[in-house]
Amino acid sequence: MSADPDGQAFDVIVIGAGAAGLMCALTAGQRGRKVLLLDHADKVGAKILISGGGRCNFTNLYCAADRFISANPHFHKSALDRYTQHDFIALVERHRIAYHEKTLGQLFCDGSARAIVAMLLAECAAGQVDIRTGHRVINVTRADAFALETDRGSFSAASLVLATGGLSIPKMGASGFAYEIARRFGLRVTETVPGLVPLTITPEALGIGEPLSGISLDAIASCGAQSFREAILFTHRGLSGPAILQISSYWRQGKAIALNLLPTEDAETFLKERKRSRPRAEPKTVLGEIFPSRLAQAVAASLPDTAMANIPDRTLTAFAARLNCREVTPTGSEGYQKAEVTVGGIDTHDLSSRTMEARNVAGLYLIGEAVDVTGWLGGYNFQWAWSSGWCAGQVV
Repeated sequence: MSADPDGQAFDVIVIGAGAAGLMCALTAGQRGRKVLLLDHADKVGAKILISGGGRCNFTNLYCAADRFISANPHFHKSALDRYTQHDFIALVERHRIAYHEKTLGQLFCDGSARAIVAMLLAECAAGQVDIRTGHRVINVTRADAFALETDRGSFSAASLVLATGGLSIPKMGASGFAYEIARRFGLRVTETVPGLVPLTITPEALGIGEPLSGISLDAIASCGAQSFREAILFTHRGLSGPAILQISSYWRQGKAIALNLLPTEDAETFLKERKRSRPRAEPKTVLGEIFPSRLAQAVAASLPDTAMANIPDRTLTAFAARLNCREVTPTGSEGYQKAEVTVGGIDTHDLSSRTMEARNVAGLYLIGEAVDVTGWLGGYNFQWAWSSGWCAGQVV
């Protein structure tokens, strides 16, 4: 334990009492380490409490390394293999928290996300973790040990863990604190962008003149080699919904995304069959079989205003191609205010994949969203928090 005549001494100080910080603190505490967990907010686990509509999508049954984005794609494999979704599920079951699978392996509490926070706090108490909220860190220095100056006192420790997250949802206190401290100690930070975020797209870019806000449909969103089939949602500003949030993490400014609005059908085959079987029907009526009526009407506006029998096959072929692959270029995203995660972060080449310790700064550890590891929508980012927090907690 580091000694500090001017402050309180601990073995480990964890900054950030979110998912990763709580997991690291409880793991280290239960190993017999004297742990201080600090947070600037007045309560712990704020993001846990709001996640999943207040029910906390705490992990995913199908968690695998290829469902995470990182400039160093092998980095996160070790942590995810050593503390798996099944390990966290066992913890949840040990605390008798009822849960269910919603879709695509996403696990949610039957009741409130407060049960997950209460579980983590109970585990921290079992490890005698000293949790102090409402402490803003003013300065971090390192001589023989790390020295922290806060607005409510000074503390020191041989090991310092940064678990303060990324830039997403600033209204909840998100900041670049971890990046700033990491840079101060010589670590690199990759480019950061909002992830799992709605995209802004003009009506002209969508090629649909009508306002369609509120319409949702099953679709495939693609960017480069990556595709997701889930719901998309038309908004006042562009597109949202699970498929769009997923693809947003792969999208970069200036790139196009492709939308297949009819993933279950070959649009050309469908339209030509309806031309034969319903020759007198208007296009909007035919399209109303497969799309919500407002969307059918808006999409049909690009076809001649006549019966299906009068529309040339070549016109239907060109129109069908746009239904199955409509390329649009977003003007941007709705930013960190609406982003669920930050893509990018502390460069994983500067960290040990086994311990999360900085390669060139003994005793400094970085975990959770602050690190350049970003999961898919659906509990993956919580699993990264649990896994990276547990790995650091094993060695601090």
